[in-house]
Amino acid sequence: MGFFSRLREQRATNRDLGQGVWRRAHDRFVRSLDRVFQVLEGIEDNDLYNEVVTRANELADLLPQVRQLCIDAQRVTPSDDEHIPQSTSKVHRALTKSANDLAATAQAIAMMRMQAKGGAENNMQPIEHRAQIVKDDISHAAKMLADLR
Repeated sequence: MGFFSRLREQRATNRDLGQGVWRRAHDRFVRSLDRVFQVLEGIEDNDLYNEVVTRANELADLLPQVRQLCIDAQRVTPSDDEHIPQSTSKVHRALTKSANDLAATAQAIAMMRMQAKGGAENNMQPIEHRAQIVKDDISHAAKMLADLR
């Protein structure tokens, strides 16, 4: 991607998400998602990697929805500072929680990776559980935002 393409993309992001809490909520989710894929790279077992990457891709598929929620929230309650708008504070809380739960999913993957190196049996249940919590957080945020309209 060239310099001008990145500049146009950055301007569009600033226009859509602003510079306030909605931009930070989106960026927090992106950083947590990046962490999930960083942890994945350390998995040496191909079968385990393929199983975990499937779950990670499901979480990555949530990013456009998170972005759209943040764009819609910015339209409803514009933010260009650190003040969380009262009317959408629960939406912000759910989006923030989704990013935190996504980071916890990365931790669960890291733990499983370490256990796999130690020869322990692979247990996908903690990862699936954490991933479901992330999905539930985003659904909850979407429902609350829809109720405001």
